[in-house]
Amino acid sequence: MTSAKQSVVVGVDGSESSAQAALWAAAEAARLGVPAHLVVVNDDPAREGFAKQAVRDVAERCHRERPGAAITDEVVTGHPAEELVRRSDGAQLMVVGSRGHGVFRDALLGAISISVAAHARCPVVVVRGDAAASGPVVVGIDNSEANRIAVHYAFGAANRRHTGLLAVQALPDAYFTAGTYPVPDRQEIQNRAELHLSEQLSGWCADYPDVTVRREVANEHPVPTLCEAARRAQLLVVGHRGRGGFAGLLLGSVANGVLHHAPCPVAVVRNPG
Repeated sequence: MTSAKQSVVVGVDGSESSAQAALWAAAEAARLGVPAHLVVVNDDPAREGFAKQAVRDVAERCHRERPGAAITDEVVTGHPAEELVRRSDGAQLMVVGSRGHGVFRDALLGAISISVAAHARCPVVVVRGDAAASGPVVVGIDNSEANRIAVHYAFGAANRRHTGLLAVQALPDAYFTAGTYPVPDRQEIQNRAELHLSEQLSGWCADYPDVTVRREVANEHPVPTLCEAARRAQLLVVGHRGRGGFAGLLLGSVANGVLHHAPCPVAVVRNPG
């Protein structure tokens, strides 16, 4: 097996979605100064020839359209999600597309991309929407350890792209269920949210002085808030806590929601603990 250490690993399956993911990964690998490693996971020995041709075609396209990137590739046998998660151990980044319509029975993406985003042991980018936008990097803010790691990743991503960072926090009780409880003091909640947002960003602003930061506190549910903020964004970054036993629960409702609805590529950054 080709080592995934210090590389950007991208899952491909012969679909146009996975080819776009490979092109995005090749550009990001060039920014990071590491190779982009293309992996086709073939779960049917009878289709080995298709698998080899698929990865060869995508590699050639990456060489042609991303000439500054170093590209390696391999075809492996196994279950797509399991093999990609295994190759995430030690990789700098795992990249997949948002849907698969390739030559394999078990399309790489869709359920597979959600599973990889939930279980990979490195940050995962799901390439969807407008992957060529020139706007800022957007990061969702909450009060978790995973979020602090995601904020660090977002600053680095903005710095590599020479663009700004938009940090977005939805208020803790921004969406209410009808009931007989007291109405909260909205201004107090707003003030606390703005203070928390500043605290989350302060240290990283000093470490990344070239990244211009904007802050937004919203009164809506986090998923539509982040998706709206990410219009024309280059990347949307969210964290997830890495707890639980099933992919949907493990990933969390916000990360799961933006992966389905965001208008740009989404980075899911896991808490290593």
